[in-house]
Amino acid sequence: MMAAGQMSANVSEVFCSVQGEGPYVGSRQAFVRFTGCNLKCSYCDTSVGNSKSCRFEELPGSGAFKQMENPLCAEDIEKMVASYKKIHSVSLTGGEPLMHADLISRLNIASPLYLESNMTLPHMARKIRDKLSYVAGDVKLLPLSSVDDMDQHFEQTIECFRTLKTTKDRDCFCKVVVTKDTDSDDVEGIIGAISGYISCLVLQPVSQKELLPDQGRLIGLQERLLDHIDTKIIPQTHRMWGCL
Repeated sequence: MMAAGQMSANVSEVFCSVQGEGPYVGSRQAFVRFTGCNLKCSYCDTSVGNSKSCRFEELPGSGAFKQMENPLCAEDIEKMVASYKKIHSVSLTGGEPLMHADLISRLNIASPLYLESNMTLPHMARKIRDKLSYVAGDVKLLPLSSVDDMDQHFEQTIECFRTLKTTKDRDCFCKVVVTKDTDSDDVEGIIGAISGYISCLVLQPVSQKELLPDQGRLIGLQERLLDHIDTKIIPQTHRMWGCL
């Protein structure tokens, strides 16, 4: 429980499962899901609103959750995560975890930190870049009802990837959710701008069936992007077997 004066954040859930997306798919992780997001994506399938309590799954895979009162401080999160054994890393996800960079900067967790971000808050990314071992960075394309200036949006995205780029101590890769309406030229343009900062690109077919891209078009987009960066097509595997 948070003591008076401590920095805190609303967290919707803390649990232990496996990474379902990207090149680390299948890796055992602890997940800390923060509430709140600065974007509104048409295909988003995650509730990002604040909640009075955080769901904490003490026994991985049990489906039994303890309710922890929000907001939580760094020590609260550290204690919950420490209860999980043999994890690859701790996924900081959301919502948008960079909105809570000040709290993340205070976390003292032995396992590597794995940030899952929409990569539009470079000023917040600078606060925690030295704490991160893995960065799963999204590129958000149209339609984005919360973005008025797409040029500024892409400038912030590029700056965030530059800030959190792959180094000898950190792996940064990019994920693009692809729908039937995704503009291939837009994808190629932004990836060309960030290819020097990332280890690979993941094209992720959207999970909603009515929005799925044509298979041939997706394969063709991969072929184009291979001129810039190692490009993989990986769907959301955790949805295939219904795990968290």
